[in-house]
Amino acid sequence: MLNFEIQTMKDLFGKAILDYQTNNSPEDLITETSISEADEMSVAYLFRDFKEMPKLEQKALQLAKGKVLDVGCGAGSHALYLQEKGFDVTAIDISENAIKACELRGLKNCKVSDVLDLDTSEKFDTILLLMNGTGIFGKMNQISKFLQKLKSLLNGGGQILIDSSDLIYMYDQDEDGAYEVPANGYYGELTFTIQYKGETEDTFDWLYLDYNTLQNASNANGFECELILEGKHFDYLAKLYI
Repeated sequence: MLNFEIQTMKDLFGKAILDYQTNNSPEDLITETSISEADEMSVAYLFRDFKEMPKLEQKALQLAKGKVLDVGCGAGSHALYLQEKGFDVTAIDISENAIKACELRGLKNCKVSDVLDLDTSEKFDTILLLMNGTGIFGKMNQISKFLQKLKSLLNGGGQILIDSSDLIYMYDQDEDGAYEVPANGYYGELTFTIQYKGETEDTFDWLYLDYNTLQNASNANGFECELILEGKHFDYLAKLYI
């Protein structure tokens, strides 16, 4: 049973992906958050090959081992790369249109699902959450729920490879150098809006986590957390394991 959010969303992100895959007059996506103005995003970027991926994503794919689960696979570029390398990879996304595009691209094992709804009888050696993998947590008070679910999907010796960014750079500093972050809540808790071909998606929660906060949450849920690689713009790749 898919959750309520999946059933009610317009799936504009998925429509853009499927339009690009089927050459159905794709347009740029327009994204906007609660702390940033509207920005255009080329759908073609979601179809990039390994050479075009950021170093954090390349590193995550190089570290993949065993049976792999790609959570929030989008257009399926990460899963396709691993499939071509001979990995047993399963890709999931809440977007029905994105999964249709993945199938058309030749991804063998992909399905529409929220990770929280996955049957824990199937276990994985590597779980990937990339392109701000912490985003699906939505809010700080949801992190433990997701981490416990992810833990239940791991084989012994398994790993979670996840990336995010510390959004502290988005905020002004006072004369003493302290960042002027909101007094209420965590500064990486955002709301996100997508527009495509004149339609607007319902606003949804999206979470960016600084590494220390991810590490603390991971430890509180029984994981070790290791910083694998830092990017050039407050972004990072981390590995969680038991």
